[in-house]
Amino acid sequence: MPFETTPLGDSALLVRVGDSLGEVVDTAQRLEAAKIPGVVDIAPAFASVGVFFTSPRERANGAAEIRETLREKAAGGSVPGRRVMEVPVCYEPEYGFDLAVVAQQSQLSPNEIALRHAGAAYQVRCVGFSPGFPYLSGLPKALNTPRRAVPRIAVPPGSVAIGGAQTGIYPLSSPGGWNIIGRTPLRLFDAAREPAALLQAGDHVRFVAITRAEFASWGK
Repeated sequence: MPFETTPLGDSALLVRVGDSLGEVVDTAQRLEAAKIPGVVDIAPAFASVGVFFTSPRERANGAAEIRETLREKAAGGSVPGRRVMEVPVCYEPEYGFDLAVVAQQSQLSPNEIALRHAGAAYQVRCVGFSPGFPYLSGLPKALNTPRRAVPRIAVPPGSVAIGGAQTGIYPLSSPGGWNIIGRTPLRLFDAAREPAALLQAGDHVRFVAITRAEFASWGK
């Protein structure tokens, strides 16, 4: 598996791999299993993995271990199976603020948008932007919608949205420019939970449409 390491600030390294999600996930898993001293976080992205250290000294010491770890073949040579996660979503207008925008772009009704969005199979490409925010590939082409020209100042937690050719879920209240089509009652990020982010790179995701009543009573 070819790779390249480059500095990322004074206390981190960027491990560049191919743009295959399997390569990214495999690299992150190997580095996590290696338990390299001084590593405080490992963050997979689209074609790279960020490795963050406690200090510049630990980064210097860990660089050689990273290279050695990735040169070795994993025992058995296989990547563990990925999780399949179901995410309930209420696609009603009070939660899907931009359903009309997506409907105009796609020439589909809000009901058809919900059916197509929930009927597709997705995979988490990476987690970022805000803690626990999953970038999901697999959005049906008909639902591709450009980001909003003017981002919202605050997007409610759990908002399910479309940004270009991807879909994602806002885990926390934050600014955002994606088109919101629904909301999930699931908590995507919880600092007291291990791991804190509900979804991880490589996970498979299916959205399940729920009613207003189901949303209101979820978790009670």
